[in-house]
Amino acid sequence: MKTILIKITIFLTLIIPHISYSQTGTNEKVQIGPKNGYLVIAGGGGQCDSIIKRFIDLAGGPDASIVVIPTAGGREKYDMNAASADKMRRLGAKNITMLHTTDKQIANTDSFVSPLLLAKGVWFGGGRQWRLVDAYKDTKTEKMLWKVLEQGGVIGGTSAGATIQGSYLVRGDTKNNQIMMGDHQEGFGFIKDIAIDQHVLARNRHFDIFEILKNRPDLLGISIDENTAIIVKGNSFEVIGKSYVIIYDGLFWSREGWELKKLPKNNELFYFLREGDKYNLAERKILE
Repeated sequence: MKTILIKITIFLTLIIPHISYSQTGTNEKVQIGPKNGYLVIAGGGGQCDSIIKRFIDLAGGPDASIVVIPTAGGREKYDMNAASADKMRRLGAKNITMLHTTDKQIANTDSFVSPLLLAKGVWFGGGRQWRLVDAYKDTKTEKMLWKVLEQGGVIGGTSAGATIQGSYLVRGDTKNNQIMMGDHQEGFGFIKDIAIDQHVLARNRHFDIFEILKNRPDLLGISIDENTAIIVKGNSFEVIGKSYVIIYDGLFWSREGWELKKLPKNNELFYFLREGDKYNLAERKILE
């Protein structure tokens, strides 16, 4: 009996620290958002001034070099006011360059990516997110976007320009935007293990993302309404704007508590965050 107790004690001595580390230490080392720089991920609609102003400030202010990429819109050519560039100028931005092509060979040239060398901020306009993949994925342009972040800059975008920032490409089908798991499923992955939807409340999309999470339960679902954005820094984000962000992490949270609520199953849960709320992406929990 004494021998058995000794063996159990030794086993627990070895295994308990390992369990403790796996529950608390590993999550701290997981990198979800970019190590350097910021992301501004906006849910579409006519962006309120506070979102665009925050993007300009994170880029370094009115004199910062900003590149706007309107490619998701599907046009052959764009003028200098496309994809919120006009609003950026109204809010003080002085140095904006429009960058657009639908040809991957062009996107893979030094001459095309040269505006990104000095860029402190890059903004993706709305449209269809798969167009951004077809034009820029696995090119020098994509590599330079990562350089902008590595140097402490900011990448932002709205609607399609929000979804493209995640690792999983929600609504990435070329047929229509109602197919959740389409023929394009990989985004740029500036924020990892995340599926991002947009226009969520304005278009009654708050149940749509469950199709993806049912097939990819490893992903965190984030749906952002119009005139609302999350500001990502490292492994956390803060909500700004006029509406709500919906979180699908298999849990539930409410300011008034939830112990007495009759909730659905974990795989059917979601909850709302509003301006000022913060969230830990690595631990997948509210920062209260």
